[in-house]
Amino acid sequence: MVQHTFFVDSDINKAETLPSAFYDSDVVFERLRTAVFKNAWHWIGPDIEGPKQPQDNVFPLTLMQGFLDEPLLLVRQNDATVACLSNVCTHRGNLLVDAPCKLRQLVCGYHGRQFNIDGSFKSMPEFEGVTDFPRPCDDLKKHPLLNWGGHRFVGINPSFMLNSLFRILDERVGFLPVHAFTHQPGPEQRYSVDAHWALYCDNYLEGFHIPFVHASLNTEVDYDAYETVLFDSGNLQIAYARNDASIFELPENHVDFGKKISAYYFWLFPNLMLNFYPWGLSVNVVEPVSKTKSNVLFKSYIYDQSKMHQGAGADLDLVEKEDEDIVASVQKGIQSTGYTTGRFSPSREKGVHQFHCMLSKILSESELVQNH
Repeated sequence: MVQHTFFVDSDINKAETLPSAFYDSDVVFERLRTAVFKNAWHWIGPDIEGPKQPQDNVFPLTLMQGFLDEPLLLVRQNDATVACLSNVCTHRGNLLVDAPCKLRQLVCGYHGRQFNIDGSFKSMPEFEGVTDFPRPCDDLKKHPLLNWGGHRFVGINPSFMLNSLFRILDERVGFLPVHAFTHQPGPEQRYSVDAHWALYCDNYLEGFHIPFVHASLNTEVDYDAYETVLFDSGNLQIAYARNDASIFELPENHVDFGKKISAYYFWLFPNLMLNFYPWGLSVNVVEPVSKTKSNVLFKSYIYDQSKMHQGAGADLDLVEKEDEDIVASVQKGIQSTGYTTGRFSPSREKGVHQFHCMLSKILSESELVQNH
């Protein structure tokens, strides 16, 4: 049997990167779909977005359409809290709701099974005499749903919690009124990248390439002061400004008070980027398409419109285009016979090393499960 465990040493001074075979394997790509993404948390936006009427209380969505294709249902309960349910009837698997609407109960349009608005089983026609019915599995599956700053995170079967992410978000950007940030109007931006999704994340997770790839950004960011802070299942990159043109106005009790911070880049394993600038928040979600193609979703939430064209967050379209070009070049390069694996810079690539260690560990564990 072909092994796909790809060892990465936990000591960054000794470690080698994931090899080119990791990015080029169809088997690994499919393994990551189930072992990584189905066990992760997924950002689904602040409150409940999309076309709706004020009275609507049920909102269907498909998680990672074209990749996971998980049908979910956000339901505003009678006490105004929001729950996340499976949008699949527990009788024969029919989708329950196909558009935002107002409902008092959920009724399957296939055979009439009914559920209460909290997802619990209510009734089913023509089931008289069925023994041991209903059972707990006849309720709609409820998915964990967490909230930070009005932004919701859902898990299908999450293998870790978000305590560390929320703690460092509170510490660094908790002083901002994130609940009040305004979603930038207009269609969402989705960029197509000719590269494996993990290569895009590799690039995001280090500022090492900034002087070589991002000439304009490099004039705004103090490369020598650039910092990476690791936490469980993610990390934070801190960009310091070369001048005072656009920096955060930090409160006196802030851990970074007195420093010229131009951006806080938060990454949550495996594919979420929360980029805070003095003007607001840019959310990036990397969506796998194939082993050589990805989509990157961009959504912006504005705090101070007057600062949008200043500092590290001034020209995100240009930075994105530069990142796309370099990652596409790497995608071509790793398919050659001239490259197998590389080494990490201990001072500049701590985030990439963390990412590779996590992927290596998950692949190793999933290999053991498959072999048993």
